[in-house]
Amino acid sequence: MKKSQLPSKLCLVCQRPFNWRKKWARDWPLVKYCSKRCASNKRCARQALTKP
Repeated sequence: MKKSQLPSKLCLVCQRPFNWRKKWARDWPLVKYCSKRCASNKRCARQALTKP
């Protein structure tokens, strides 16, 4: 399969697109963040969205 044909998602924190990786093959429906950094910053992003 070509890289351009791989599925992609948007990261919930940084809003950047990221592509499927082999290590995520079993957990792809559960993957929400593009990196460990974004996963650890999910709390900060949620607070920024709720502030007026």
